[in-house]
Amino acid sequence: MVLARIGIIGGSGLYKMADLKDVEEIQVETPFGSPSDALILGTLSGTRVAFLARHGRNHTLLPSELPFRANIYAMKQVGVEYLISASAVGSLKAEAKPLDMVIPDQFIDRTKNRASTFFGEGIVAHIAFGDPICQNLAGVLADAIASLNLPDVSLHRGGTYVCMEGPAFSTKAESHLYRSWDATVIGMTNVPEAKLAREAEIAYATLALVTDYDCWHPDHDSVTVEMVIGNLQRNAVNAQKAIQETVRRLSENPPVSDAHSALKYAILTQLDQAPAATKAKLGLLLQKYLS
Repeated sequence: MVLARIGIIGGSGLYKMADLKDVEEIQVETPFGSPSDALILGTLSGTRVAFLARHGRNHTLLPSELPFRANIYAMKQVGVEYLISASAVGSLKAEAKPLDMVIPDQFIDRTKNRASTFFGEGIVAHIAFGDPICQNLAGVLADAIASLNLPDVSLHRGGTYVCMEGPAFSTKAESHLYRSWDATVIGMTNVPEAKLAREAEIAYATLALVTDYDCWHPDHDSVTVEMVIGNLQRNAVNAQKAIQETVRRLSENPPVSDAHSALKYAILTQLDQAPAATKAKLGLLLQKYLS
């Protein structure tokens, strides 16, 4: 049963959506355990959406502790087809200032200790991930932000998001290395989230909310938690406005997405020969390919 076609994952500072109406909190269990928190179903801009606080509503989960597979599978279970990921990031470029918004179109994965696929245990799949963001969904998100003319906020379309393991912030040497790669922002959460969304055939786009200049900038203090928290609070207000307008536009004209058929040519295992237990575990992902 489809409860919401649009999902929102709120990162640091965005633990709830103040404008959600007709709110219903549901506990979801998945074959990969429990998600970070209860899913919050509510109406935003006249459309039912599913909201999840990525770190838990009281921010109790480190980036490395996040149940990424359960989070994405839970979104799939309630019918989500479009997923907006709001994430706090540090900037690696002078032009991407604190409080700015970036809609990245690439990732560099520097994580180490995270399960990054639903597959295995007898079923092999290799998704295409050259373009890790749904460009059509990202376009709707960027156009929505541009239409709002948010004060003190510049919008940056495109760019590369470096996902580090954390929880410590970068060393200066690391920060300069990522800048030499022409990366735009750095965060700790969007990988493997984006990979899993693709495997679940959910269109995915990132709303990256800049809180600081990481530690590379010679004219700014090295990043501190106090600095980040202050900008998080300001970013959360702008993010909710951006998401609300995006939801309105998505509900009126949901875009076509290649992500919605990402597994069509990705599964290499003959499913009629695959282990029954694994097929049952991944049934939600495989159902249209089992006939």
